[in-house]
Amino acid sequence: MSARDRIRAVAETLREPRSVNWISEQADAAWSTANEELQDLVAQGQLRRVEAGETTRYQPDYTRLLFEEIRTLIEENTREELRNELAAITGEIEEWQATYDVETWEDLEQSLADGDLSSGELRERRDVIAFWRENEEDRRLIKHALELYSDVEAAREQMTDGADRATS
Repeated sequence: MSARDRIRAVAETLREPRSVNWISEQADAAWSTANEELQDLVAQGQLRRVEAGETTRYQPDYTRLLFEEIRTLIEENTREELRNELAAITGEIEEWQATYDVETWEDLEQSLADGDLSSGELRERRDVIAFWRENEEDRRLIKHALELYSDVEAAREQMTDGADRATS
């Protein structure tokens, strides 16, 4: 991986705003290269610049990431596949609700304080909580994708029609 590729990889995984120094250190790249690449990513709309006192920090454009994820779901899946995945996720959550006699992952998290659980049971519940949270995020994205599916198809059709007219 080139230094610029490493910088991009670090920038794409940021969970909180970070400085050029931090990013260059994580990417094992020169500060000047990191600064230049971060400026390019801001110009492309992939990162946002956040002023924190006298320090400039960078973070992903979370709105753009959200729409890119939804677009990818629509482009790579049929409506039926998205519906099936939504049903599978819902089924898995319902199994956890029945197995642990809880309604939400937060309720399951509260059960970790139960002094009667073995270390194995604690690990299992922690793992289920992590999967449950991921499933809820996936379910939210899939629901958005299904809501926007027709609009994206119509926009894609318009682009195709426009391209066909331009080449005719």
